[in-house]
Amino acid sequence: MITKDSIETAYSFLHQKRNVYIHSNLEWQKDDIEYAISSFVDEMNPELYNRISKGNPDFLRTHNYFLSDITSAVEQMEELLISASPND
Repeated sequence: MITKDSIETAYSFLHQKRNVYIHSNLEWQKDDIEYAISSFVDEMNPELYNRISKGNPDFLRTHNYFLSDITSAVEQMEELLISASPND
């Protein structure tokens, strides 16, 4: 079950990390963010991860696609939060 709390938690973390990532000029900082996100998705709600990844097990875990993946994840979770009812 995907709860509103799980969406909010994941959204907050990914949104914040994405903003730092896109403005960073430090490769070590980007690598640290990629590692932190990869570790986070290992622990996040599996149904939520499956939904935003569309079944791709490498989503948010591959350097070459990281920026597009995290952007997609944030956008999808924004849509989920908008559509979630206040009582979820």
